[in-house]
Amino acid sequence: MRWPHYDHVFFDCDSTLTAAEGIDVLADASGKGWRIGVLTQAAMEGQLDLEEIYGKRLRALRPTRRQIEQIRQVYKQHVVEDAVQVIQALQDWGHQVYIISGGLAEPVIQFGLFLGIPRENIRAVTVAYNALSGEWWQHEELRGRDESYLTYDHGDLTVSDGKARIVRELLQGKRGRSLLVGDGMSDLLAGTAVDLFVGYGGVVSRTAVLGKAPAFIHTPSLAPLLTLAAGPGPFRQTQYSPHQLLLEKSLQLIAQGAITLQDEQLRAKFSEAFAFARPSVHSRTH
Repeated sequence: MRWPHYDHVFFDCDSTLTAAEGIDVLADASGKGWRIGVLTQAAMEGQLDLEEIYGKRLRALRPTRRQIEQIRQVYKQHVVEDAVQVIQALQDWGHQVYIISGGLAEPVIQFGLFLGIPRENIRAVTVAYNALSGEWWQHEELRGRDESYLTYDHGDLTVSDGKARIVRELLQGKRGRSLLVGDGMSDLLAGTAVDLFVGYGGVVSRTAVLGKAPAFIHTPSLAPLLTLAAGPGPFRQTQYSPHQLLLEKSLQLIAQGAITLQDEQLRAKFSEAFAFARPSVHSRTH
């Protein structure tokens, strides 16, 4: 049995590529962190449909464009361990990398570009703003920045089971196997559109996702994802790779139980593919 190479790798953004949740950043700034956080947690755990709360949270906060744009700095300040290096390695090896997020488009896109992901491979939720408020014309620096939230694009990324449709749209006409990694229930549901779903618990380990994900990463570092996405090929040639240290870190973390593989056949396939690294490499069983 051979472990496949996944040509297309999809990432969630909040709590997957960054430890921040954009909506919670806005909520904390407005003093409504607890109220909004409870709703976000319920949706991520699958207790509420995302569609029920998406607009409710934004209407409660009514952020300005400036506040929304500032999320990107928080994203960058809390970038997940090894995320930049993992994305660079995957792209160097010929993988197509994408972000599909229920976060707000402006900060998600800017954060994605910072990570080196092409703009055309990033999907997030667009918002519209109302007319500028106050005497903004007296302050050049406020032009285009002081609008308040008006509404959002009601689409696939604002409902719990919508990400799968975006994945299929992006994969249309493309060859190769696909993998999606994320932390929440909407990511798990999107797993139906890819060949392998990988749950990520390095920021928040969600019980519902851990229990149902075919593969699950337990460590804050995203380095173990390289084994799942690329297979053993790059690991056999570490002495020739600019990503040697990252590859070695990936194997070390897996040896410490960084990955859970739920299915027996999946575990056997993974074990056989990385037999060259024994006895140091193993995955958890559940």
